[in-house]
Amino acid sequence: MYESRQLPLALALIAVLASAPCWGTGSQLVPQDRHERATRLITHFLDKYHYMDFSIDDFLSEKILEAYVGALDPNRSYFHQADIEGFEVHRFGLDEALNQRRLDAPFAMFRLYRKRVDERVAHALGLVEQEFDFDVQEEFLVDRSESDWALDVDGLNEIWRKRVKNDVLSLRLAGETPEETREILAKRYRSITRRAQLDAEDVYQLFINAFASTLEPHTKYLSPRTSENFAIRMSLSLQGIGALLRADGDYTLVESIIPGGPADLSNLLHASDRIVGIAQQDETKFKDIVGWRLEEVVELIRGAKDTVVKLQILPGADGPSAKIKEIQITRDEITLEEQAAKSEIIDIQDGARHIRVGVVDVPAFYIDFAAYQRGESDYRSTTRDVDRLISELKQDEVDALVLDLRGNGGGSLTEATQLAGLFIDEGPVVQVQDSSGNVRVHRDRDPKISYQGALVVLVDRFSASASEIVASAIQDYQYGMVVGETTFGKGTVQQLIDLNSFDPVTKARLGQLKTTIAQYFRINGNSTQHKGVVPDISFQTNYADEEFGERALENALPWSSISAIRHPYGVVDRQVVDAAVDLHKSRVREDEKYRLLMEMVQLDYELRNKRTISLLESTRKEEHEQAEAVRANRDRLLKTVHAPSVEGEEGEDEFVDVLLEETAHIAADLARLLETQQASAFGERSF
Repeated sequence: MYESRQLPLALALIAVLASAPCWGTGSQLVPQDRHERATRLITHFLDKYHYMDFSIDDFLSEKILEAYVGALDPNRSYFHQADIEGFEVHRFGLDEALNQRRLDAPFAMFRLYRKRVDERVAHALGLVEQEFDFDVQEEFLVDRSESDWALDVDGLNEIWRKRVKNDVLSLRLAGETPEETREILAKRYRSITRRAQLDAEDVYQLFINAFASTLEPHTKYLSPRTSENFAIRMSLSLQGIGALLRADGDYTLVESIIPGGPADLSNLLHASDRIVGIAQQDETKFKDIVGWRLEEVVELIRGAKDTVVKLQILPGADGPSAKIKEIQITRDEITLEEQAAKSEIIDIQDGARHIRVGVVDVPAFYIDFAAYQRGESDYRSTTRDVDRLISELKQDEVDALVLDLRGNGGGSLTEATQLAGLFIDEGPVVQVQDSSGNVRVHRDRDPKISYQGALVVLVDRFSASASEIVASAIQDYQYGMVVGETTFGKGTVQQLIDLNSFDPVTKARLGQLKTTIAQYFRINGNSTQHKGVVPDISFQTNYADEEFGERALENALPWSSISAIRHPYGVVDRQVVDAAVDLHKSRVREDEKYRLLMEMVQLDYELRNKRTISLLESTRKEEHEQAEAVRANRDRLLKTVHAPSVEGEEGEDEFVDVLLEETAHIAADLARLLETQQASAFGERSF
């Protein structure tokens, strides 16, 4: 049985960056000469530099076949059992396709896929003209990635009958007329055909990335076109809404939101939302973009600063039966300032005493490379900004500090090392082991310590890479506590290799290879890979750890460990942590806001994990009404419950950040516990 892979048809691109190419529909779908040269270089560099030891053999060929079929048909809606059995001829031959650079087999498989897409679209267009009975109790399986393949064409017809019926019902509930519904769906299904019209470069990238995914999830081949878009992305000269998108079957899925971008600041678009329609500010009618190519969607979303883009979305929080919601976002340039660290102060009432908790929010790791290369002494960076903010908070006489790394996906290893160095004396921060087993220790060499005192690091399941290095270092040194959710678990290092520079004779555009070359290890010897950083105090958000982060990715490198490094220990020992845990548990049992948030998160979790939805209209209406009523009630209660006093924001009508508020209370607890510990130690010495 083939495993499904939710591989995007192209590397996920930031919505504000890419431009839609002109697709050469007339070009032959056969391997090109440059693909032979690119394959030779890719297999060479992966064999020489990839962190994992592997062989391109029959065992790997089986995995490549499963990955490639999963990439072509992730929801098992186009191929049937006879097709899958026909692919068996390639089960032990795709290793030879790579080793001998004969790529006819994957191209032939793609040509069959495109034929099956055309057949399904023709069938769906016929179904659009039919009438459906929405008083019949039946269900539509939204996620077929782990289902059996349809036995034959009749089986596929039944899958598509329910799919079309579900699409009609969704538009019916959104208020579309039968005529409008037929028009929208006819365009939608024809778009699916267009999405399958890949050129030879796209097919090659799809196959090579199926191969790369069998090694681990962060190794990628970037075609020349994708490489150009990637270079634009890394320049940080962004204009648009600030969202990272990827193709998810026939949908465009929001993978993440760029901190400080228009989508982030609007709080209207979120990760896991599906975009189904797009209109410009002067348009009254939305273009239905289900089934469109990712690059075509991106082209509609990107645009000039200060212009408006309207989106129809299916909120991810509402699960597969989500109702279409319309939002609009004003495009803007995503500047360094908007991504920069920020601070605030939260006052905690502790009996007759006010405890002032400083909060430094670090949404991203950044550095102004241009200013740095020009030799400017005051260039901006994460570490420099956090150091300045801490100095300002100390002048305001804060009693404790929260470092908020939620949603921070990481960045420069140098910045992570230097940021951790703000809280420790000179010493090791992280270990990096390469493919040869050599270990290099990255150290903080600056004796300056910006902050000593009660320190709490707030993380979530999206805190990754450099964020995990900082959090784990503070936890291992026992200089502070980590609270929140178990982090993402990305403990690997990637390097980008420009393949173009290795073909000086023909000067063919071969693209780039991003390959995993090393792995991070904490100073205690444990890897951050796979397991992530486990908080000292975990917020029970009801998300199963195995469903998120690195551990949810196919072929992710496993957790491992190496030797620990000697380092000093602070005063936040097990006894202090256990006392803080007890205080936290006692407080949240009586905290109405915390209870409401946990209930809302549980509702979100249940909705997101529904695999089937009812095709009975009355049931769907009830589900929508119940979900909207419950969510509206939770939101209303969360807005009316008293919020902590945040300096400079009194009186603003906004949602309470319940988790940040509880983290501030934990920081206040830690400050009191350390004061008590210090007083006790002083008393012992006085005797």
